[in-house]
Amino acid sequence: MTLAAAAASAADLPVRSAPPAPIIAAAPIFTWTGFYAGVNAGWGWRNDDSESVIIGGGAPGTLFFDNNNDGGFTGGAQIGYNYQIGSFVLGLETDIQWADTNQDVRVSFVPAAAPGTFVPGEFRDDLSDWFGTLRVRAGVAFDRVLIYATGGLAYTDNNTGWVAGGGVEWALPVNWFGSSAVTFGVEGLWLGFDDDNDNGDGFVGTFTPSGGGPAVDVFAPDIGNDDNDFFIARAKLNFKFGTY
Repeated sequence: MTLAAAAASAADLPVRSAPPAPIIAAAPIFTWTGFYAGVNAGWGWRNDDSESVIIGGGAPGTLFFDNNNDGGFTGGAQIGYNYQIGSFVLGLETDIQWADTNQDVRVSFVPAAAPGTFVPGEFRDDLSDWFGTLRVRAGVAFDRVLIYATGGLAYTDNNTGWVAGGGVEWALPVNWFGSSAVTFGVEGLWLGFDDDNDNGDGFVGTFTPSGGGPAVDVFAPDIGNDDNDFFIARAKLNFKFGTY
């Protein structure tokens, strides 16, 4: 009788349910939306399209200008904002750069009449050693990879122009210094500035005829296209804040 009662009591006990399955949170989906700031460094190539010109006056002849296609270091900082809609990313970026592009302008002179000695004057181009840009960016994101085109306004302390280019950017699996993401990219930009005015007041040197006589100042006329183009290739490191 006692065994039966004990068996009946055990049958009345509630059945212990299995423990609930652990909840695994889904990994957040990366988005390019948010503010960012960073630094960059690269190399720039200047292309100054000064042309050979024929002059008259007291020392007629032809002036030949070097095209100044030499390169130099460039570096600076940028700040911007991206907004992602589906796979498309729109943004706005501004940067300020130092550029080693301010070089001496070399010139030679071939007289049209009597031979003589030409002594080039000391003058430099007036392209500033710094520039800034304000650009829109538009691209397509493939998860943590962004491919984009960019363009807008370029400016220096004494000139304005345009800038266009593009690049690719990767979101790294780190979040240094409290950022939501760190991105690394490479970018190419082509800049154009009008009216470079390489030769200042037009003076390019002096010419002394071999047959004797005083030295004659040689001036380059203000003719033709004197735009100043500059291409830079650079690497960029950005710290993204805000949205994951």
